[in-house]
Amino acid sequence: MNLESLPIDNVLPQLIQQLTVGGAVVLKAEPGAGKTTRIPPAILDAGLAELGNKQPGQIVVLQPRRVAARAAAARMSEERGTALGADVGYRVRHESKASRLTRILVCTEGVFLRRLQDDPLIEDVAVVIFDEFHERSIDGDLALALIAQVRRDVRPDLRVVVMSATLDSAPIASFLNNCPAIESPGKTFPVAIDYLQFPSRAPIEKLASEGVEKIFSATSGDILVFLPGVGEIRETQSALDSFSAHQNVDVMPLYGEMQLQDQLAVLRKGPNRKVVLSTNVAETSLTISGITAVVDSGYARLNKFEPTVGINRLALSRISKAAAVQRAGRAGRTAPGTCLRLWTEREHMALPEFELPEIERVDLSECILQLLAWGENNVDAFPWFEKPPALAIENALQLLERLDAICDGRLTDLGRTMARFPLQPRMARLLIDGAKAGQTERSALCAALLSEKPPFRAIDSATPGSHQTDSDVLEQVRAVENFDAHGIRDSMMGMIVPGAAKQILRTKNQLMRLVEDANLGSDAVTKPLLPGRSGVGAELQLSSDEAVLRSIMTAFPDRICKRRQLKERRAVMVGGKGVSLSEQSNLFDCGLFAAIDLIDLNKSDLVVRRASLVERDWLPRSQIHETVDVVFDTTRQKVVAFKRTRFCDLLLDENITSIPPEVDPGAVLAEAVAANYDVETLVDEQSTAYLNRLICLSNWIPELELPEFGAKPWEAFLPALCSGATSISELKSRSMISAVQSQLSYEQLTSLERDAPEFITIPNGRKVKLQYEVGKTPVLAARIQELFGLRETPRIARSRVAVTMHLLAPNYRVQQVTEDLASFWKNTYPQVRKDLKGRYPKHKWPDDPFQPLEPKAAK
Repeated sequence: MNLESLPIDNVLPQLIQQLTVGGAVVLKAEPGAGKTTRIPPAILDAGLAELGNKQPGQIVVLQPRRVAARAAAARMSEERGTALGADVGYRVRHESKASRLTRILVCTEGVFLRRLQDDPLIEDVAVVIFDEFHERSIDGDLALALIAQVRRDVRPDLRVVVMSATLDSAPIASFLNNCPAIESPGKTFPVAIDYLQFPSRAPIEKLASEGVEKIFSATSGDILVFLPGVGEIRETQSALDSFSAHQNVDVMPLYGEMQLQDQLAVLRKGPNRKVVLSTNVAETSLTISGITAVVDSGYARLNKFEPTVGINRLALSRISKAAAVQRAGRAGRTAPGTCLRLWTEREHMALPEFELPEIERVDLSECILQLLAWGENNVDAFPWFEKPPALAIENALQLLERLDAICDGRLTDLGRTMARFPLQPRMARLLIDGAKAGQTERSALCAALLSEKPPFRAIDSATPGSHQTDSDVLEQVRAVENFDAHGIRDSMMGMIVPGAAKQILRTKNQLMRLVEDANLGSDAVTKPLLPGRSGVGAELQLSSDEAVLRSIMTAFPDRICKRRQLKERRAVMVGGKGVSLSEQSNLFDCGLFAAIDLIDLNKSDLVVRRASLVERDWLPRSQIHETVDVVFDTTRQKVVAFKRTRFCDLLLDENITSIPPEVDPGAVLAEAVAANYDVETLVDEQSTAYLNRLICLSNWIPELELPEFGAKPWEAFLPALCSGATSISELKSRSMISAVQSQLSYEQLTSLERDAPEFITIPNGRKVKLQYEVGKTPVLAARIQELFGLRETPRIARSRVAVTMHLLAPNYRVQQVTEDLASFWKNTYPQVRKDLKGRYPKHKWPDDPFQPLEPKAAK
């Protein structure tokens, strides 16, 4: 066969030479350059696919998508003149065209990862080629990291080629031990870009069909339309029926699940002009001959973590600017072309520059499970190409542990079985449990419904609460079963959309084949899969509904909820987050349920749109724990011991019990008082005055080394105050002073009474109480006549502090404030005496204040 000359042909000699010398090469080449179909045969023909023992080895070409894998294998076998499955073959999920003689095997990245599980050293493989690595799928990232480790540790002879259309080659070359990087200049023609004039909210299929009719007369070649998924492809194809008949144009779909012969027919040049309606598989993975115009919807379905369901889903997403450039470039491969973008130039400016790699936007539990199944025990130390966020790894490990896939970071037998399924671990667990209970078909349908968007139109049009159910998910299963068996579209959730329901049924059939391929036997898992029962025979006795309900529960152990009160829609979920059943949920008043579909409306509680019954005796006993917790009960205002039963950290029930002797209730009370009370409100005035004296003394005589006093000084004495107590009322009845004194030495207690006395005796023999306030000097308040005979201001704290004198008139009002009593007698008293003598003539006002008055005789 005479091969068409392609741009990649010019760099093949350089690539072969570099691969021969160094064993690894990074290649950057434009889409359509021919790298996918020319490089593997060139490597084979150069003799680089031989193993160390001179035995023929295999070249494995990894593709992100099934449709690209099949097309690449078919094209290479055609160009080599061999039957597909002989010299060149492919292997994708549920389909294989290969033999033991196959030298070039094209497979998807996920299939290759599972091959690595069975054969970690891939001893029969000589070369691994990563195609379209710029798409940065999580399987591609993991496969590259694993192969790099294999080369470094045990297979230095293993050759690696990483090919990309847009990615920066330098980081990959650095990761592969600074291997050479080659760039193949593309042969492209200019493409005229056109945008919508105004933003449109019309359905994608309407905009796309109108775009095709608009651009049809502007080009003489074929048209490629990029659409998000199969549903939009079918709707657009239907919208173009009359146009295609009138213009004699073939409208052809292109997506991953097509039959190979139908797929190849799209790629070849036909007798009529054609309009190809494609997912993003045609962005870089496939080259379609004759395309001179592109209509771009601007959307794709990307694998993203869906927090509402806790799994990864294909979500409708805006594409990046880089993807838009790649799509437009498909129109300029063979001649000048045109591209109509179904968005405005202003909207284009808001697009992200690049897509985030999958490893940064998806749940990593499936990836981590594959890594553990391969034999890597230290996930944190694993040499990733780009290490995922630490929190994402931590969350993945936590989920795998709750699914019983790992224990203490090691893969369990159940986890090893789950890793055999190319599914997210939640769905793998659901399928395995359902199959073990003899309900493969229903559990597969349940998993399909959880993995896809629900196939119900205007779910709000149904009447929530019209009847109650044991599971919103199981109710959907019943509705789809009814549609499949009898064609009935009406359901309590709303009208079933036939196309979406059929897609779910196709997914169900695929999942059933996975169970069949996995060949689950009674020894596949060593412990009962459905908690509360033991042995496969016991599991088979479960009713169909109960088996599915239990399987749902085991897939969502981190979403088990307990109602706050029966007949109340509010509940608490594992982890402590509050949730509330939405009006869309018809779950009856059960105490426990699994929250399947959660949404965050920026309220205190997450909203549960779909829930499923959980019976308490279904919960795995290994995750149920009983404890005796001694806590402070704010309602009773006392320390109480509760015997509590929990699933993980979710409280199932509690009962009051006696406080264990080894627990100090006083310590619990002290902690609660510090956290929830202003201690001063629990202390009487006498105790407060005592503490104020102590704090003042500490400030005045620091060498006494009294306890440290912070902003809340009573907290330093809380343990002593609360010792032996169990309640706030008991605390209030206690003498706080004795608790403080118990913390002081004899020297400190003696100093307190001597250097910060509670009373001072004045000349008339009366004991006057000093008023202490932290940060100020103490105050002695007495009538002036009582102080006659006191020459100097009293001093305390080893004479370091002078008392502030509040000198009172006979009516006990402050007449004078001084800290220098001698100065007062000498300079101020004469005038004060004159004033007071006139106001209080019956009182004695001697000229000489240094002679004390005779105390009054007691009556």
